Amino acid sequence: MQSNWSETMILKAFDHGDSRSETYMTISPKQEPQDARGIIGESRALKTVLQQVNMVAPTDSTVLIQGETGTGKELIARAIHQSSARSYGPFITLNCAAIPATLMESELFGYERGAFTGAVTQRIGRFEAANGGTLFLDEIGEIPPELQVKLLRVLQEQEFERLGSTRTTRVNVRVIAATNRDLLQMIEEKQFRADLYYRLSVFPIPLPPLRARREDIPLLVRHFVNKYAERMNKIMDEIPSTVMDAIVAYDWPGNIRQLQNFVEHGVIISTGFAFEPPLGQLQSRKGGALPKTRKTLEEATRDHILQALDQTRWVVGGRHGTAAYLGIARTTLLSKMRRLGIEAIRERGAEREAAFASMA
Repeated sequence: MQSNWSETMILKAFDHGDSRSETYMTISPKQEPQDARGIIGESRALKTVLQQVNMVAPTDSTVLIQGETGTGKELIARAIHQSSARSYGPFITLNCAAIPATLMESELFGYERGAFTGAVTQRIGRFEAANGGTLFLDEIGEIPPELQVKLLRVLQEQEFERLGSTRTTRVNVRVIAATNRDLLQMIEEKQFRADLYYRLSVFPIPLPPLRARREDIPLLVRHFVNKYAERMNKIMDEIPSTVMDAIVAYDWPGNIRQLQNFVEHGVIISTGFAFEPPLGQLQSRKGGALPKTRKTLEEATRDHILQALDQTRWVVGGRHGTAAYLGIARTTLLSKMRRLGIEAIRERGAEREAAFASMA
């Protein structure tokens, strides 16, 4: 059993009679809730997405991932691939928005020598490169209308011809597509084929924006602080609670990508052991306002202990008790509970503690 954040610094500050209202959260990479596929978070919204990933991964069905820019669409696509029977095959990506329309066909299907001016050698396309694995087509809404019918054929028949060739090439490829655009609206505007949309969206997965999973923000911040501090050879193991409150309160229109860049900037400019990012940037951008109030150190400590007691069913001692959960001695925890006025209700768990003591 783990807490999301280590309360050790808060408890120590209170223990030494520190009257400052600022509190700190310590960073512990070992407690980071990251699964084997690199996905970080414990929110209900993310768990719903992961349930869908686990449901569709064993199949070969086409998946359409929909979400705002920066919500982690490629990470989810990789998770589907890694959890599938194709995990030992290639995972090939193509950002359709980054390829000029005139080159899109040759990127997808390849070309023969002499197919066009400058084609001095044969080249395979992304579909052939992904044979036996998965092809991830990001920004699928940017596929030119004249190429959509050819893409539909590959999805249905798993065959195509390279540019400049009359020989049909067959492949065994699973396609995962992603977009931040409203494809149904594009269908109404005659910019996207309805039959291609239905073929792509056999199993749609909508990704929530970061503002819809705020409880995951502290976990992501901790992950990115660890990542960039290690990369920059810095020791950074504290995050002021006011900093975290401000980051959680902000709406992050650019989602995880924006948060990641913000944390990287913050690690660069932080000079001590504490993470001190430029919070003024959040105030000057569109998004949630910074919090106007914060808890005192005593209130924060009391809340941490009460939450831990609830998590451990009010069992103070033992391997699975609150003291072990918080990483402090049982006698230290009892002393703090008395000082914070929660010793009186500690008797709630007396019977449970006795029952669990024999199991510890």
